[in-house]
Amino acid sequence: MEPETPETRTPPASSSPFLAPGHTYSSVTDKISSLVLTRGTRRGWWFGFLVAFALLMALNYALAAVLIHGVGLFGINIPVAWGFAIVNFVWWIGIGHAGTLISAFLLLMRQKWRTSINRFAEAMTIFAVSCAGIFPLIHLGRPWLFYWLLPYPDTMGVWPQFRSPLVWDVFAVSTYATVSLLFWFVGLIPDLATLRDRARNRVAQVAYGILAMGWRGSAMHWSRYEMASLLLAGLATPLVVSVHTVVSFDFTIAIVPGWHSTIFPPYFVAGAIYSGFAMVLTLAIPLRKYYGLEDFVTMRHLDNMAKMLLATGLIVGYGYMMETFMAYYSGNSYDRTMMVNRMSGPYAFWYWLLISSNILIPLTFLWSSRVRRNVAALFVISLVVQLGMWLERFIIVVTSLHRDFLPSSWRMYYPTQWDFMAFFGSIGLFLTLFYLFIRYLPMISIFEMRELVHKTAAEEAGA
Repeated sequence: MEPETPETRTPPASSSPFLAPGHTYSSVTDKISSLVLTRGTRRGWWFGFLVAFALLMALNYALAAVLIHGVGLFGINIPVAWGFAIVNFVWWIGIGHAGTLISAFLLLMRQKWRTSINRFAEAMTIFAVSCAGIFPLIHLGRPWLFYWLLPYPDTMGVWPQFRSPLVWDVFAVSTYATVSLLFWFVGLIPDLATLRDRARNRVAQVAYGILAMGWRGSAMHWSRYEMASLLLAGLATPLVVSVHTVVSFDFTIAIVPGWHSTIFPPYFVAGAIYSGFAMVLTLAIPLRKYYGLEDFVTMRHLDNMAKMLLATGLIVGYGYMMETFMAYYSGNSYDRTMMVNRMSGPYAFWYWLLISSNILIPLTFLWSSRVRRNVAALFVISLVVQLGMWLERFIIVVTSLHRDFLPSSWRMYYPTQWDFMAFFGSIGLFLTLFYLFIRYLPMISIFEMRELVHKTAAEEAGA
């Protein structure tokens, strides 16, 4: 066996290229567009889509039952008036944050590693926000009166309670969804024109032609496109911070032990990016394997996302530590009792599973470059982090409520089958939308990858 030399040693992920060598403008365009314009649909796609669609039908059934019979079907009670619905809302909103961060913030920072993953990360944002919006509406009890939350002209002089953070959520989430949708669609326009020009089917030509909005690739078109992208990125970047900060206000302005904490806004933002990058890894790893995109989504992309998981995981761990420290340091008996209840009470198993999933497992293994280069290990860690982030929201909501100030009002919270149907059904809605996206729209930006080909060739020539 020959000794390992600098020429034969496998390069670390941090030094590998963002695009595998040997690609040209035409090879990049052919590879990505063929995934959309191919005549047949793969059996694996059909299997995954049908499973997701079945879960979506379970969601529809659960929503119909709740509309007919009321939110009493859920496990909520007094004092735990917030249950799975609010847990799922905060979890889904958090998942959508990484897409905006990758698309907008890294665009402003001129980071090339966003190129291969920004398109499906943006789509993930739109679909996650769509799932999140369902839960506050059904939790209203009378969802057909949701427009009462909007400041519509009212002759009776009855306006929304603007001091309520739930009303703030309406403005923050709707703004976030609008800007994210515009940013995603604007980025698609050049690629839609490419699909329009390469499509053989007349229906596809017309559909992509309408969506391309007359794009011809002129200098004026590109100038306006660049300006619109920068403006939308500038709008979207502060929304990453503001939206989940507003969501954290749902808890922090309430004088409830475990909620009334000044660390919640930055802690929620870091947790949102943490769970969002975990979801990007969960989606990117199967996509690159199933569609043969290892040349585009390279180990360097996965390594960078794993480092982002590590960084945000450290911030989340610091938030847990400070939350525990302040409960004891404050001298407030209610805060101390709440923290002891989390660690040793009836929900203690879920609390320690949360600590293991969010802190112990990721922060133990992600320091190792060998783990960050192991695709299977990264996939498992991403799933573990998503479980941990969902449990975090569950612990925050339930353990702060189920034992209130008065022992006489203490009560356990047990989710019902309708809670689980709504939760897993929302995952089905997310996956159904995502399967349709990867089938009919380019999951990787064609024109940005062509730019990367040009930059990579220029760097190689300079070297």
